Amino acid sequence: MARFKREKKSGVQAINTSSLPDIIFMLLFFFMVTTVMREVTLIVKITPPEATEVEKLAKKSLVSYIYIGEPKRSAAYGSKPRIQLNDQFARIDDIPAFVASERQSRDEADRRFITTSLKVDQNIRMGIVTDVKQELRKSGAFKINYSTRKVGKINFGKLY
Repeated sequence: MARFKREKKSGVQAINTSSLPDIIFMLLFFFMVTTVMREVTLIVKITPPEATEVEKLAKKSLVSYIYIGEPKRSAAYGSKPRIQLNDQFARIDDIPAFVASERQSRDEADRRFITTSLKVDQNIRMGIVTDVKQELRKSGAFKINYSTRKVGKINFGKLY
């Protein structure tokens, strides 16, 4: 007589986890590369003016920002327009030191390509902006950019 072998009932097969660390490190690397860290916490209100002819800057890593607007906490700081350099309020006299520190933080080859971008609230008078521009000129920062928000194209129609 022949004997029949009983088939063992095997449970659920184990999942192969040998490639799991590779997948985890790939996802970690992806998120590290694509995540943008906030560099500055705004303490002034900025509503950029509108513009129709807007160009993007080629290298944003070579841009230094100066913010001008009313303080967000007007109860503590008043409603007078203020200048923000990095994460703190500043005076116009502080701009040369700011420009010098921004130059020192960049590579020597890139220092001549640094652009200073003025992010100014649309309701601020031009007097303080002119004073900032004069201090930038005295400091040797001649590449100045105004940050704006883009508006849709204006269609004037055909004129015959």
